[in-house]
Amino acid sequence: MERKLKVCIHATVSEIPKEHWNALVNEEDIPFLEWEWIAALEGSGSISPETGWQPCHITLWDRGRLAGIAPFYIKHHSQGEFVFDYFWAEAAGMLGKSYYPKLVGVIPATPAVGYRFLTAPGYDPLEMQKTILDVAEHLCRSQGIRGIHILFPASRWGEHLSSMGFVPWKHHHYVWENPGFKDFSQYLAGFTKYQRKNIRKERKEVIDGGFRIRMLPAPEADKSIFQHMFQLYTRTNDKFVPYDARYVNEDFFLKLYEMFTHRILFVEASYLDTLNSPLALALLVQKGTSLWGRYWGTYQDAKDLHFDVCYYTPIQYAIERGLKTFDPGAGSPHKVRRGFLAHPHYSYHRLFDPLLDKVFRANIGTVNQMEQETIEELNQLSPLKSDLRRSILLPPELHPEG
Repeated sequence: MERKLKVCIHATVSEIPKEHWNALVNEEDIPFLEWEWIAALEGSGSISPETGWQPCHITLWDRGRLAGIAPFYIKHHSQGEFVFDYFWAEAAGMLGKSYYPKLVGVIPATPAVGYRFLTAPGYDPLEMQKTILDVAEHLCRSQGIRGIHILFPASRWGEHLSSMGFVPWKHHHYVWENPGFKDFSQYLAGFTKYQRKNIRKERKEVIDGGFRIRMLPAPEADKSIFQHMFQLYTRTNDKFVPYDARYVNEDFFLKLYEMFTHRILFVEASYLDTLNSPLALALLVQKGTSLWGRYWGTYQDAKDLHFDVCYYTPIQYAIERGLKTFDPGAGSPHKVRRGFLAHPHYSYHRLFDPLLDKVFRANIGTVNQMEQETIEELNQLSPLKSDLRRSILLPPELHPEG
C-alpha cells in the first residue's frame, strides 16, 4: 500500500467516535457491526477483561481520517464465541502446547454471519485486509498470542482469508428465506400436508391458551420491556443451559434501550386479560430486508408458545413486509421443522505453533466433511416440499433471481 497509515490499538470501542465508526458500516452490513451494538456489549461490562474479553480493536488512520477498523479481542477461553473449539484446545494440551491466549475477530456473544473489517471508501478492501492482518500477526508474535481466529465472517469477505494463510473450518446456521410468499397461508403451502397440519395445531394451542401475540417496535416500548427481556433471558438460560452461557447482563439491555431501539423489535406474548404484563418476549433485530432473532424467554412455560413467538409470528411479519431472510439464532435442529434450512458458513484460523498448525491442517478436511454430511442430513429432514427446498438451496449464481 502506497499510503503511510497510522496504526492504533484500542482497549475499548468507546475510544473510537461513533460517527467515525458507523461511517464505515455499509447498508448491506449486519447491524451487529454498528458501534452501538458493540458499545452496549462493552459499556455494560458484559464483554470486558473481567469476563475474559480484552478488546483489542485495530484502526488504521490516514492523516487524521479513519481508514479501517478491525474489531478484535484477546481471549483466554472460548466462551461466548459459538464456534466450539474446545477439542482443539484439548488436543493442544495433550501435545504440551498452549492454545490460549488467542486473538479473535468476532462480534462477541452474537452468532450472526457477517463479521468483517470495515474499510473507508477509496481504499482497496483487500489491501486493507492484508495490512490489518499483518498488524494483528505482529501484535500476536510480540505478545505471545498463539493464533488468530476469525469467526462468522461475511462469506465473500472471508473467502480471501485462505490465500492469507488461514485454514477454513465449516459450520452451519439456520436461515428462513422468503421466495416471495404473498401471505402466511402460502408459506404453509410449501410444507408437506402433515407439517401444515402440525403448524396450524401449534398456533391454535397458543390461541386456545388465551394468549395475544403482537409485534412491538422498540421505539414504542418503555424501559420496563428491556428489563423484562433481561429477566426472561436469565430465566431461560438458567433453565436450559449452564450459567456460563449467560453472557450479557441487565445493563446491556438498558444500553440497547438507550442507543439501539431503531433496530429492535419485540414479539410480546401476554394473556388477554393482562395485556400490560408480558408473559413472554423475543428480541429481534432488523436491518433492511433481513431479520435476526437474538433473545427469548417466558415467565410461564406454555405448550407451543416458543414456536409462535420465536418463529411463526416473526415469519408472518417478514412476509407481510417483504423481508427476504430471517436468522433465528444459533442451535436447535427443530428449526428445520419450521421451514428453516441449514446453511454452511466458515470460521478461519491461523495457529502460529508449527505443530498445532500441522495437526489442524491434517484433520480439518475430515471435520469439514463430517459437517457437510450433517448439513445435508438436516436438510433432508426438512418437511418443505422438495422443489421449494431445492430452489432455496441453489447456489446464488444458479438462483433464478441471481
